[in-house]
Amino acid sequence: MTTKLRRQSKIKELVQKHQIASHEELLEYLAKEDIEITQATLSRDFAAMGIIKTITEKGMKYSVSADETGRDIVKIIGFEVLGIEHNESVVMIRTLAGRAQGVAHFIDRTHIPEIMGTLGGDDTVLIIPKSVKDIKKIVQQIGNYLTEDT
Repeated sequence: MTTKLRRQSKIKELVQKHQIASHEELLEYLAKEDIEITQATLSRDFAAMGIIKTITEKGMKYSVSADETGRDIVKIIGFEVLGIEHNESVVMIRTLAGRAQGVAHFIDRTHIPEIMGTLGGDDTVLIIPKSVKDIKKIVQQIGNYLTEDT
């Protein structure tokens, strides 16, 4: 089993077994299993696996989405994105016509901490960073979601 498959299998197991409500909490569980990963890798795994935050009677928790297959979503999003551009204050993603809102929703679900929010039009997604200092990091993280297989 590859490192990625082992890691994602353990993430799925932990999310299903425990009431985990934050990335930090899950990273602690993973560390106990000798799996050390970054927050960015965890976010990519969540998107690829279709893990979402849900409300339960005990509060918020992560769970594996029953109606979405994350890996398929990442592939689709990758085909819909035509380009990523940025200036000193915002990041802009060009998409196929009619696909920007879905791409914006996907980006929101990644919970990249440097992103304040997104705005999806018809063929353009505007990403508002929490700080202009994070622009290049945001572009890199989004690119990683769409191209990396870590």
